[in-house]
Amino acid sequence: MPGKVQNFVEILIEFVDKTVRESFHGRSMLIAPLALTIFVWIFLMNFMDLLPVDLLPAILSLFGVHYFRSVPTADPNATFGMSLSVFFLIIYYNLKIKGIGGLGKEMLTLPFGARLFPVNILFRLLEECVRPVSLSLRLFGNLFAGELIFILVALLPWWIQWTFGGVWAIFHILIILIQAFIFMMLTIVYLSMAHESH
Repeated sequence: MPGKVQNFVEILIEFVDKTVRESFHGRSMLIAPLALTIFVWIFLMNFMDLLPVDLLPAILSLFGVHYFRSVPTADPNATFGMSLSVFFLIIYYNLKIKGIGGLGKEMLTLPFGARLFPVNILFRLLEECVRPVSLSLRLFGNLFAGELIFILVALLPWWIQWTFGGVWAIFHILIILIQAFIFMMLTIVYLSMAHESH
């Protein structure tokens, strides 16, 4: 008989699998496991924000580590690194599915036709470069703001911290679930677009 943890994991896997089937229009064995990994990874990295703000830095300072950011996604380098991996997958699938000729034709002719190919190339390059930047900054901005609110709550007197901290922690769990879902969904949509020929 499955336990509560197994039931939770199966519900999560079925949720991600259903989301991928509804949003992804290509055929790939990588997309569903990738989406599940992204969702769980971002959720767990942001869940570290619910630990006391100075707990991990205080423990690590005993071992000589004097600077430690306990929430990885509150650093733009971490979010940009995750978005770059998605960006490279988009390029890979564009080349794999459409080939160099098909991708070149798409870049030269869409959206304005072959006569305006310089504008088409400019728009396509702009579109491709904006994706990783928007993915990373959206995640970083929302979660850095959440971390700042926890720090502001920590500055309150000890007798009121638990009230505001408890309310914000509950709200923050919703925020990190939503942010993990958005990053996962945008990854699925971008990879689906890479599989489609216009």
